[in-house]
Amino acid sequence: MGPGPSNVAPSVLKAMSAPLVGHLDPVFVKMMEEIKAMLRQVFLTQNEITFPVSGTGSAGMEFCCVNLIEPGDEVVIGINGVFGGRLAEVAERCGAKVTRVEAPWGRILEPGPMAEALKGRKPKLVGLVHAETSTGALTPVPEIARMAREAGALMLLDAVTSLGGCPVQVDEWGIDAVYSATQKCLSCPPGLSPVSFSARALEVARKRRSKVQSWYLDVNLLASYWGQDRVYHHTAPISMNYALHEALRLVLEEGLENRWRRHRENHLALKEGLQTLGLGLASQEGHQLWQLNAVTVRPGTDEVSVRQRLLSEFNIEVGAGLGPLKGKVWRIGLMGETSSRANVKKVLQALEVCLA
Repeated sequence: MGPGPSNVAPSVLKAMSAPLVGHLDPVFVKMMEEIKAMLRQVFLTQNEITFPVSGTGSAGMEFCCVNLIEPGDEVVIGINGVFGGRLAEVAERCGAKVTRVEAPWGRILEPGPMAEALKGRKPKLVGLVHAETSTGALTPVPEIARMAREAGALMLLDAVTSLGGCPVQVDEWGIDAVYSATQKCLSCPPGLSPVSFSARALEVARKRRSKVQSWYLDVNLLASYWGQDRVYHHTAPISMNYALHEALRLVLEEGLENRWRRHRENHLALKEGLQTLGLGLASQEGHQLWQLNAVTVRPGTDEVSVRQRLLSEFNIEVGAGLGPLKGKVWRIGLMGETSSRANVKKVLQALEVCLA
């Protein structure tokens, strides 16, 4: 019940044990097409370039940056936690001139400061973390995406923790590039990063002045492998794609709106139970993540010993705080398969014992 990986459905684990086939075998190629189609449904997009990158969520972050950023490009990145900071660092390593728009940890990125950063600039890209895993804050996207487009910039969204757990509407919000990860609300083992590029983003990647600095993550090469040509690029992780195929099937079988509702209701049940224990959430009221709850540690509580006892006595893993929130919060995940009323009850009962 930490910030990821989440628990995995038995049928997903079973899928991983299926016999291997070649990564260009007709059976696997058919599965690739089905994975792309299901990912489009989960991302709520019609983007042709939608597939899983072989690597974790950070690989998806690098994929978006290395393809869309060239040395000297102006980029605006919103930062309100660890992963916004990581996105800015990756952009800088691509040679970007990064303008950082920072908000206090636990708060959302407001449109006003983002608008100020865009004033008088013509950035190539605006980047934002939708669901900040380090703080439990969920930043509204549509208005910032609109401002980015009006400034002539591409809009990049980190949906690592949000995809499958709360609304992510790529086409409706005007997102040009998005990346996620398998181990959060999709409840699949870590190892793949679903990504999607709009036609506008793909055109930018194809008209670069210089080659993409990463051969492995070059969308121009990967599109040929995941497209109709099936040009050999790399050996895909076959078993991980089996797992993602089954995990996506389960998401769509439940239904996106039902899945979002389940995450919301379990978050509210946890929040109510925490209040009876005298505990609250560190993230901004009205913008609290359903799937990741940053629980404020009471003064005088040894937060490390509580986490250790939860694990050793109750078999419950929760996450520690990061950065400015180190020692101040427990990060309790209710993601995908982990998000159940039974787990909410279990963690509340265990916390009550540990805090007595």
